[in-house]
Amino acid sequence: MANYPNNATIKRQVLDNGIILLTYQNTHAKTIIVEAGIWAGAANETRQNAGVSNMTANMLMHGTKSRSFEAIYDQLESVGASLSFGSGYEITEFSAESLPEDFDLLLDIISDTLRNPTFPTDQVEQIRAEALTRIAMRQNDTRSMASLNFRAALYPDHPYGRSVTGYADSVITITPADLAAFHAATYAPNEMILTVVSAFSAAEIRAKIEAALGDWTNPSYTRRAGVAGADRPSGSQRIDFPMADKTQSDIVLGLPGPLRSAPDYMAAKVANTVLGVFGMMGRLGKNVREKQGLAYYARSVLQGSIGPTPWYVSTGVAPENVEKAIASIQDEIRRIQTELVPAAELADTKAFLTGSLPLSMETTSGQADIVYNMEMFGLDRDYLMTYADVINGVSAEQLQAAAQKYFSADDVVISVAGA
Repeated sequence: MANYPNNATIKRQVLDNGIILLTYQNTHAKTIIVEAGIWAGAANETRQNAGVSNMTANMLMHGTKSRSFEAIYDQLESVGASLSFGSGYEITEFSAESLPEDFDLLLDIISDTLRNPTFPTDQVEQIRAEALTRIAMRQNDTRSMASLNFRAALYPDHPYGRSVTGYADSVITITPADLAAFHAATYAPNEMILTVVSAFSAAEIRAKIEAALGDWTNPSYTRRAGVAGADRPSGSQRIDFPMADKTQSDIVLGLPGPLRSAPDYMAAKVANTVLGVFGMMGRLGKNVREKQGLAYYARSVLQGSIGPTPWYVSTGVAPENVEKAIASIQDEIRRIQTELVPAAELADTKAFLTGSLPLSMETTSGQADIVYNMEMFGLDRDYLMTYADVINGVSAEQLQAAAQKYFSADDVVISVAGA
């Protein structure tokens, strides 16, 4: 615990151009890890141009004003470094790694790809084709379609209701000029979160970041307002999506979940772990899958974020077991809301949650992830130091209250895709 990143060892600095730089010095680190995010996610899209943020992120390494697609990858490969970009709902993130002696080169490539992409037409067509292929594959996958329809119904007229990848009718219309315009409007250093874990000191890292990115500005940038809240469903809304010739049906059941910053989020996390995570997918796995034999898998997911990401249960079943599986899932949700979790089960769940933390801290990439998330979600920088105490302090009554507040068996969207 003493060696975990904490308030004394994480250095937070805000550069003149708005970059929020977080450094953690690990003197044993053999490589340098970068985890970063820019407020250029799919929340900046509409249904008509859905997929533009994803395509923009995927195009950044496909050519800049000074480097071709081949040159970018050749330079990274020549020193064994890595760099990748990916777009989400609120933010476009990138991860990078290099040896210490190659960090200046890596930063130069990061700066170049962030600031100077050219969106060459032939590369755009390649990225478009890949996106359309993923969309076509999605249309033939029961799990993907259950999830897609679940989000669309749960979040009408809301960014979370759209696909980050986009849709065939939107992706096909996106032009290189559209990508350039999206990049110009949304890519900026303002409030960019940049986390670096390395053996270098905070002062050394700051000097290198300022040399590479300190002169980057975008006067036209205006950060989009935070993602709006989402209403809890009133009653049960069901969407059935028939898919011929499928031998499996997938089910997603849920509602908008708590923000990661909610004071009782950790109690909800413990409740969700009991319900559908611990061991072989918690009570859902034990009762719906193993005991009753109704499902191939059954789990619950809680993904607290800066917006109202969903809490949901997902399962895959034989088509004839759809109704029985839904009823059994609802029974388990009601049970955790009405019956206190026994002491032994609660203790085992807490041991699982606290025991998994040290494993995530064994690598520099794991350390970078948690430092980045602390800033993203507004967590205290002593989060790791108090994590075990917070988890162990959740009572059965607090767990039940969180389950009653954030879960539901009745006020939900239920999406079924398959035969």
